[in-house]
Amino acid sequence: MAGVSHRGDLAGHPDITEMRDRYARVLGGRDVALVDGPVFLVGLACAVTPWIVHFASTQPALATHNLIMGIAIVVLALGFTVTPERMYGLSWAMCAMGAWLVIAPWIVGSNPDAGVIWTNAVLGGLTFVLGLVCTAVAMRSGRGRHGAG
Repeated sequence: MAGVSHRGDLAGHPDITEMRDRYARVLGGRDVALVDGPVFLVGLACAVTPWIVHFASTQPALATHNLIMGIAIVVLALGFTVTPERMYGLSWAMCAMGAWLVIAPWIVGSNPDAGVIWTNAVLGGLTFVLGLVCTAVAMRSGRGRHGAG
């Protein structure tokens, strides 16, 4: 242990250039880091609202639909967090998912009541808006990367 240096910085590390490039690449698309959490929460809310709003028993097809859509949104949010440079290309899909959530009570459900309609409208609207934000930032950061290289 006598030959071990306890130097506090990494300036002399042989892989410093590669580490800096990787750090810049990973954090380059992190302008939307504050959107990842809300996307996750909207997906979670979408998955559990059939049981919170109590329409799982009256609208079983819509409850299953919302559970699957919620899980899909959560998976997108986790993908945005873990591999943003790969996943933000799919952020436009959230816009389509949000629009679908708004109209799903009439297509998937049967005779939806006001609570079901409002729940899906709010969740769909939030999903659509968050998808637009993610898409806008992905386009902006993609333009910056292509312009610099």
